[in-house]
Amino acid sequence: MLDIQAVLSGQRLALARLLTQIENQTAAGEQALAELFPHTGRAHLIGVTGAPGTGKSSLVNQLALHYRKDPQPKKIAILAVDPSSPFSGGAVLGDRIRMSALTGDTGVFIRSMATRGSLGGLAQTTAGLVQAFDAAGFDIILIETVGAGQSEVDIARLAHTTLVVEAPGLGDDIQAIKAGILEIADILVVNKADRAGVENTERALRSMLQLAHPGQRVFRHHGQTMEVATPEGEAETLWLPPIQRTVAADGSGLPELLAHIASHRTHLETSGDLARRERARLAAELDLRLQQALVARWQAGLTNGEYEQALAALAARHISPQAAVRQLLDHGKE
Repeated sequence: MLDIQAVLSGQRLALARLLTQIENQTAAGEQALAELFPHTGRAHLIGVTGAPGTGKSSLVNQLALHYRKDPQPKKIAILAVDPSSPFSGGAVLGDRIRMSALTGDTGVFIRSMATRGSLGGLAQTTAGLVQAFDAAGFDIILIETVGAGQSEVDIARLAHTTLVVEAPGLGDDIQAIKAGILEIADILVVNKADRAGVENTERALRSMLQLAHPGQRVFRHHGQTMEVATPEGEAETLWLPPIQRTVAADGSGLPELLAHIASHRTHLETSGDLARRERARLAAELDLRLQQALVARWQAGLTNGEYEQALAALAARHISPQAAVRQLLDHGKE
């Protein structure tokens, strides 16, 4: 039995057990999330995404260290998502190795999780774990995605502030301005700024910002487009993503990056964008859960072997995929 009050009071063992139940999608975990949900909505969710090799884990480590060194230290939760192998199903979960400097700090909770086959840079249960951290009283939740590249945009619908991390020497200038991942950035971070070519990388990012549409923020989730448009008359409140150079290895540029994050949080609150993003995030989660529930209900209504028969007919090219779908959906209407 999960101790909800222990989680709300911040007890680490109770929280760790809850996170495992949520990740395994048990009935106890789902019930606990339902009870904890009214206690959420206070934490600042910061997503850190970007291509592999840009230094996301080292940057997250430095962000946590700087938040902990603040005159008013913040409680920090770190959720590091690692890709699962499509062959073995396993995951290394090794990001915490780069965060050894945080070991022993009771104000920091680090949790690694595998994607378990999910696309988009996050796992299916990531939002649930974030809600648990929020309810447990963490002030800042840092969510590091797997580093999947352009398709990794799910973080935009979960985080309040999204950092897109680039680094010099990982591709040509055109690679940096491809549509997709950079469109979700609230702050652009050029990490490893002590490397040659940092000026070219920053120039390419500024070119991308000049081409970007200023009037809306676009979310794409599993092919579905979600827009949070800027209401008429509020053009002056638009947030233009700043570009910040950092060197995570020694902490250079981190105080300035934290200042940008704080400014973005203030902008979200004063412009009303925080409420709009939260509504869009909850709508996306509601749609996903509805899809899962409807598919499960439909599967439960199939007769034995009906799906296999349709699949066999499809494999034999007797029916098309579209006809197979219609056949399976119409099975109970006759």
